[in-house]
Amino acid sequence: MTNASIHSLDIRLLRYFAVVAEENNMSRAAQRLFMSQPPLSRHIRQLEERLGVTLFVRHTRGLTLTEEGARVLAIVRPLLAMQEKTYAALDKLGVAKGPLLRIGLTTAFEQGVFTPLEDRLRAQVDSLRIVRRDSLELVRQVQRGKLDAALVALPLETSGLSVISLDWQEALIAALPAIWPEAESASLSLLSLNSRPLFWFKRERNPAFFDYTRQRFQRAGYVPSCIEEPLEHDVLLARIAKGEGLSLLPASFAAIQRQGVVFRPLSDKSLRVSAGVVVLPEKQAKLEWLIALLRSHCIAPE
Repeated sequence: MTNASIHSLDIRLLRYFAVVAEENNMSRAAQRLFMSQPPLSRHIRQLEERLGVTLFVRHTRGLTLTEEGARVLAIVRPLLAMQEKTYAALDKLGVAKGPLLRIGLTTAFEQGVFTPLEDRLRAQVDSLRIVRRDSLELVRQVQRGKLDAALVALPLETSGLSVISLDWQEALIAALPAIWPEAESASLSLLSLNSRPLFWFKRERNPAFFDYTRQRFQRAGYVPSCIEEPLEHDVLLARIAKGEGLSLLPASFAAIQRQGVVFRPLSDKSLRVSAGVVVLPEKQAKLEWLIALLRSHCIAPE
């Protein structure tokens, strides 16, 4: 690799590499980086090509650093630590050019769908802080004034907040073990899954969405045997891969590739999750530009 090639190396590739090296697993690293696995794998291959070395040995249990990979990790860690230290110092110094915009993005959708939106926000906002949490926690932070606005999944309890619905909906799809016979079907009905255990959340985690889905389950005659859903998506997919149960997720999660897990559409398209923006009523007028930007980005994907 030439010096010119080294100087043009994107530092993000080095950070992606460091996270993958820490996790020794591409799927867990992708979840930690809030991105889907295919682009992360491409970034790692790109870095290997730029450096002219093999960084990982790939096997069925995950990844193992090569000797060259371990040397690269030792070289880049001081640089990444210095980057974090520099950013922290600048943030503390308060050199931001304009007011800070604090926005929340729900983890109800696969995070890759937000990448174009984040790029547009960074292009228009001098100082931006993005918080990724479940929708109910984002509502709490907006209510407490810790966030200016949040993009959340609906239906949702939003007491005291203005809610602006967006033209963004995703059908729920089934994530199920590849070893189940149902995985061979191109599309599934809820009734066909009645005998299978379902990973599902407790009502207190999101009462409005829990009640919404329960009504639609009842209309379809679906009476699932529920087991408590893990909070982390990577843990959930790992347990599905083991054959412990299935889950119903927004369609964007089909972008995640996980060995032992297949995603299948449901014949009942009425089971959907929508997106909306929540803000404090007194802040809505000042944030109309942000709401307009979110509206222009969040167009129904189907």
